[in-house]
Amino acid sequence: MANFEVRIVTFIILLSTLCFSCNNETKEEAEDDRPNIILIFMDDLGYGDLECYGHPLIKTPHLNRMANEGIRFTSFYAPASVCTPSRAGVLTGKYPVRNAPFNFAPTSKNGLPLSEVTIASVLKEVGYQTAAIGKWHLGHQPEYLPTARGFDSFYGLPYSNDMILPWCPWLTEDDKLYMYRDTSTIREIGMEQNELTIDYTNEAISFIKEYKDGPFFLYLAHSMPHLPISASQQFQGTSKAGSYGDVIESVDWTIGELLKTLEEEGIKKNTLIVFTSDNGPWHELPERMLAGGVERWHTGSAGMLRGAKGTTYEGGFRVPAIMYWPGTIPPQQMNSELVTAIDLFPTFAKLGGGALPEGLEIDGQNLLALMTEGKTSPRNTFFYCKEKTLEAVRYKEWKLRYTESEGPELYNLMEDPSEMYNRADEQSELVKELLQKLQEFAEQTAADFYVSEIGG
Repeated sequence: MANFEVRIVTFIILLSTLCFSCNNETKEEAEDDRPNIILIFMDDLGYGDLECYGHPLIKTPHLNRMANEGIRFTSFYAPASVCTPSRAGVLTGKYPVRNAPFNFAPTSKNGLPLSEVTIASVLKEVGYQTAAIGKWHLGHQPEYLPTARGFDSFYGLPYSNDMILPWCPWLTEDDKLYMYRDTSTIREIGMEQNELTIDYTNEAISFIKEYKDGPFFLYLAHSMPHLPISASQQFQGTSKAGSYGDVIESVDWTIGELLKTLEEEGIKKNTLIVFTSDNGPWHELPERMLAGGVERWHTGSAGMLRGAKGTTYEGGFRVPAIMYWPGTIPPQQMNSELVTAIDLFPTFAKLGGGALPEGLEIDGQNLLALMTEGKTSPRNTFFYCKEKTLEAVRYKEWKLRYTESEGPELYNLMEDPSEMYNRADEQSELVKELLQKLQEFAEQTAADFYVSEIGG
């Protein structure tokens, strides 16, 4: 009897061990099914710069394909209308005014506050291989570089491609522009930047091939089409839209190379690609930029939108955005819902099984239901800041912009996306309602906000 009981206990232990093993295998299989995530973040790409967003001359067949087979957004907003805060917003899921990084240069000693948690850190914590390729611009001291902010590797430039002489006249000959590998400089880039886009893409392809078994998170932040623009020799003079068109068409070609790599490695259906821009195009160039071969027309188009980079009109914040995930995101979608790049943080975290950081204010909203089920956007409000100054709010179809110089400007963005017709006088109650939203947000974030006679 005792031997029989021993055999029974042994059998139960063995069965439990097998069940535990099966559960672990199921968990591992589930983790293997988590998608790879590629975020392609362009620099100064305008709302009207792509063929699938209405450009009459620039040809972008690969981005057209992604748009046709995925979602093309028409009301997608960058976190800011200039480079550094926009990058802080997309990587932390916050309005940039909360962590206040505005611009970093070769002379800077600081960067994105070390108290901030990036989406790379969240995904790395749950087993993702993470890489940053391209422009960083969130601090170049070792403690601020990507490898200290959740990325396993970094290959790229620490800041904008114009941060050398002659474009930044306050710098000296000793302030060189170097390519980095992790925390080390590996070569000088200087003014010859023709191969930069191709170089980043080749690095991205190598990363994809090495970690094709996934899951991986690739942050591919192209330096182009930020001034000074340049394209590889094979694309120079090929676009009907001049040098700027050459640059955009070369970027589109690299998108095709990435798509081909995903197909060849058999991971196309397990990879989400998000393509967007950090802000709108650079117009009314400062005199310092008109040197070293830069021309006024080397900039992009905001399409029908008013304003450009550095402004809180739509042309500064509203940017192209395409999401592509064959077999998961239904094809042929044009989405006019209000969405922002800040929303990518909680969306990526959810996809990867990561937890949002405790004790930190996250402004982003999870977009998975919108992406995969066609649900409405979880957000109806977006705030526009110019550095630390709060200047505008969009609530559903209405946008109130309020500045010292212009006073109240109220636009219906569904009827008037070009912000041509100020309706503040006829909608005084709505102005007061939106002004209240601005005041409350300014109080929450310590943003500067100038109020005079309206509700002040």
